[in-house]
Amino acid sequence: MKKLYLFLIIFFIPFYCFALEYPELNSKVVEIYDLNDKKVLYEVKANEKVSIASLTKIATTITAIENIENLQEKVTITNSILSTVSPEASVAGLKDGDVLTYEDLLYASILPSGADATNSIAILSSGSVQEFVKKMNKLAEKIGLYNTHFINVTGLDEEGHYSTADDVRKLLEYALQNEVFKKIYTTKIYTLSNGKVVKTTLFSYNKNNSIDPNIIKGSKTGFTYDAGYCLSSLTFINGHDVIILVLNASKIGNDFYNIKDTLSIIDFMNHNYKDEILINKNETIKEIPVILSNISNYKVLSDKKVVKYLPSDYDKDKFKAVYDGLEKLSFKNHKGDKIGTIKYYYDEELLYTQEVKLDKKINISLIKILKKYYLLIIIVISLFIFIFIRLNWKKKKQRRK
Repeated sequence: MKKLYLFLIIFFIPFYCFALEYPELNSKVVEIYDLNDKKVLYEVKANEKVSIASLTKIATTITAIENIENLQEKVTITNSILSTVSPEASVAGLKDGDVLTYEDLLYASILPSGADATNSIAILSSGSVQEFVKKMNKLAEKIGLYNTHFINVTGLDEEGHYSTADDVRKLLEYALQNEVFKKIYTTKIYTLSNGKVVKTTLFSYNKNNSIDPNIIKGSKTGFTYDAGYCLSSLTFINGHDVIILVLNASKIGNDFYNIKDTLSIIDFMNHNYKDEILINKNETIKEIPVILSNISNYKVLSDKKVVKYLPSDYDKDKFKAVYDGLEKLSFKNHKGDKIGTIKYYYDEELLYTQEVKLDKKINISLIKILKKYYLLIIIVISLFIFIFIRLNWKKKKQRRK
């Protein structure tokens, strides 16, 4: 009876499998991207066209770097330039008569998100904001940002000025390949030529949040009423460079959720993502039959450890090692010969292709040859004996004659 009760309890109580879940986020648009493996790990509405606020300045900065020949050239800030800056925009605090280098203006654009710096870059290098924006859109087209269009250099809400989280990620991935941009993007404090110190906007958020700025290697914040609170960040998580984009987040009380969401994602990934070993070196992939040799099978082994950056609950059944090559071997195959390939897949994604070469000499086995062909050998020997006897008989017969 007890066994019956136990069976009924097990049978009728539902069995739950708990899949790994990302933390609940306030941000309405999210993308997490592994720079090492070039792969999107997680996304929410990442291809939806939205306002991106001051993340626009990523495009402004890399466009300037690619179009200004001498970033150490000194330029003068004027009141006419400063008058083009919207009162709604964040500024770096540039003054009429400031003599700065273009490089200074790039730092002032990214770190404190200075619209006065971005407008100065555009007007001084291209004659007008409109002419500079044309260069930004050309760059967007070159990179393949098909859901992006710029109207201004600052990111203020304007009809026709939009992008997507996925496009911003592509833009940032492209820009980070430029060493000048990467240095600026990952700097937190910088002193301009005129002695003014500019700091990353992360510090201003840190007044209300206990943020360790070192967790985030590089960043660009943004805010407009349409875009909400935004943050693009570069961080290093368990051996991988990871881009995190959160857009359209809220500020609730003293909590800025572009920051809180990013920190939640980093903490989550630190605990749940790492390079998982899918197969170790020298594991057997296949055993190939060997005929007429002193060995029966030849083991095809993995030639290296195959790893992939995955969550802790990854599906082991999605990993495959597919051998394509000879299905039989013999003494006719020589050491060093290519006998096939192994392709390693996770979730249909090709991770690695291994060329398989025979790493040992295959010796012939006389015993196995005798065992396999003994009937034929007996027939041949018998035939020889018969022929020999027949010939001898004929010779004797001739002699008698």
